[in-house]
Amino acid sequence: MSDWNTAIIEEFRANEGRVGGQFKGGTLLLLHHTGARSGMERVSPLAYFADGERMIIVASAAGAPKNPDWFHNLRAHPRTKVEVGTAMVAVDATELIGDEYTEMWERVTNAMPGFAEYQKQTTRRIPLVALQPA
Repeated sequence: MSDWNTAIIEEFRANEGRVGGQFKGGTLLLLHHTGARSGMERVSPLAYFADGERMIIVASAAGAPKNPDWFHNLRAHPRTKVEVGTAMVAVDATELIGDEYTEMWERVTNAMPGFAEYQKQTTRRIPLVALQPA
């Protein structure tokens, strides 16, 4: 895990789910995911968009040409857990497709325009994943 992620995770846990820097005032969760090949548990801090009881996460990888590793891991192991504030929540991950994707992409990018900028930096369509409490 990168030092950057480690610092965010430590700050998140020390401050009941709140962090500063670029995430200050935003919604953040810690996604636990199991490596598709390694089977090792990993934790990734991610911004999310609340949609009723679902949490929508964006596989932007900051506009990189490839999807982030956590996205591939969720495809292999969609039942997982997230830390939100001080709670640990079991969730099922589902990739959004079709009209649901189109509608949600507009809502997410209106609320968090940085993701639209990331889309401009890559030729791949940035996936959206719904995390539904299990």
